[in-house]
Amino acid sequence: MLEKLKHFHLRLEGKLQRRLAAILVADVVGYSRLVEKDEGKTLAALSLLQNTLLQPQIAKHAGRVVKLMGDGFIAEFASVVEAVSCAIKMQNAVASHQDSSDTVGNIVFRIGINIGDVVVDGDDLLGDGVNVAARLEQICPPGDVLISGAAYEHLAGKIDATIEYAGEQQLKNISRPIKAYHVPLSGSTFVSPKALTLGGPTIAVLPFENMSGDPEQVYFSDGITADIITELARFAELMVIARTSSFALRGRATDLREVGRLLGAGYIVEGSVRRAGNRVRITVQLVETVGGTHLWADRYDRAIEDIFATQEEIAQSIVAMVARRVIDNNELTSRRRRPEDMRAYDLFLQGNRLSDDFRPGAQERAEALFERAAQTDPSFARAHTGLAYIYLNRASDGDVGIPRDRDENRIKALCSAETAFALDPSDPRVQCTLGYICLTWRDFKRAEHHLDLAKTMNPNDATVLILWAWMQGSLGRSGLGLAAAEVAYRLNPLYPSWYNYYKSRLLFLSGRYNEAALLLEQRTFDTPDREPRDMAWRAASYAYLDRLGDAEKCAGVFLKAVSTRWSRDEAGGAAEYVNWLVDVSYLSEERDVSRLRNGLRRAGLPA
Repeated sequence: MLEKLKHFHLRLEGKLQRRLAAILVADVVGYSRLVEKDEGKTLAALSLLQNTLLQPQIAKHAGRVVKLMGDGFIAEFASVVEAVSCAIKMQNAVASHQDSSDTVGNIVFRIGINIGDVVVDGDDLLGDGVNVAARLEQICPPGDVLISGAAYEHLAGKIDATIEYAGEQQLKNISRPIKAYHVPLSGSTFVSPKALTLGGPTIAVLPFENMSGDPEQVYFSDGITADIITELARFAELMVIARTSSFALRGRATDLREVGRLLGAGYIVEGSVRRAGNRVRITVQLVETVGGTHLWADRYDRAIEDIFATQEEIAQSIVAMVARRVIDNNELTSRRRRPEDMRAYDLFLQGNRLSDDFRPGAQERAEALFERAAQTDPSFARAHTGLAYIYLNRASDGDVGIPRDRDENRIKALCSAETAFALDPSDPRVQCTLGYICLTWRDFKRAEHHLDLAKTMNPNDATVLILWAWMQGSLGRSGLGLAAAEVAYRLNPLYPSWYNYYKSRLLFLSGRYNEAALLLEQRTFDTPDREPRDMAWRAASYAYLDRLGDAEKCAGVFLKAVSTRWSRDEAGGAAEYVNWLVDVSYLSEERDVSRLRNGLRRAGLPA
């Protein structure tokens, strides 16, 4: 009784403990029917499974059972990876017993998993983090696992299992749409209650198959695919799914109608590339996904030097078929310049394949390939955009505290972007690169000019849109930025996790602190000291939510992380660290700077 009174008073005072947790909810399919048919056998079978299979697996994966119900249970884990691994092993174990034992032959579970903010009420957990997992469990196919988008972001490269995008779900009593991912352990196909839809004809280009007989040539077929995506995205008549999402489906023997449903695309392009010496053969086909109808197919045998003209020819054929019109010849003038030496293009593709790889040595290898591409063809602009991002990443990760006008990497990044622009201003990615790097130099006027041009030139490029969205936040237009960010997410439904870096800031600047905090928790859940900037914004978000204890903890992690990375000649302290953070947040409006500083100050920092 005293314990209950304590919880009652804490609830009244608003002091219930909160934490971020991975939640697993499991439920027996058709439990009422099974109990009605044979209550004793069903209860005995379920008890046997819980005691011999399920609870031992939960303990093995460092989880705890929060609540046991007659037909299921709720479990908590500190790690999403452990939660999903546990769910897969439990479902496989139950399925195995179904094959070997009549005793449990009728017991099948659904499992939903989410990561989110939960309220601790004694041994129980409450709140949105639990509710989303429970709602996902309700729509999960029997024998499978359904994972929220928030949880999925922590799984990249850490789970050896097939995970399919299941679209945005409208869950009961959850106002916002929830992205979901399906683990098809039973071999079932997830049927979304509501498939993702975009305005206008939507098309996805799957990674072209490498037919060269040399696995090392995959970068070349991937480069051809990515360039066709870029060509298609130029046309405002089409909504083009981003490369990240379409490439996530590589190698799956999935019906194209299913691919269309997963990506929200009415049309799918697939093909193959065979490279032999100085010749390349590209086969390509266009499929309408609702009925699986093949609309068009062709084969192109070309010299390697003609590859860009071939890409444009393919793109025009697709647009003519889907948008029902032939592209005007004058639009060809907006195409990027071709490299004079195809070896430069080949080197660029190899470097580009490594550009998002941050394992030891990968960035250095990418830099060397981009430099060789630039030396091989000094007029090839894309080699210089690749170098620009290599230098910018290096400055962001390693040059903490160094003034930008003395930061060699930032200076080199700007020079590379300006070189690319001088070589080929007709390429929207060149405009985007220069605009974004100008933003990091706090040259807001130039940043707006070039990013606006990039968006105008290619309105369907998700990368351009997410960076343009953050620029709007930097300029004091967070509402406009959030709207653009949502389009970028829809164009890239399997978006990379760094999209949330920008969205979290846009939410914060819009006063949506709870949503900002949730995204920042997801980004820093496993490695809170890896990115001090996220921890500072997280501290400020908590402060506005009056979660001052959590805010002060995050502020402490921020200070410690910056102190170990501080590269400035002069010794720094807490005030210098905060000034650095505000400077590299790239806010041009004083009201936004004040909003950030006030949150940091309430978190206990000298802001």
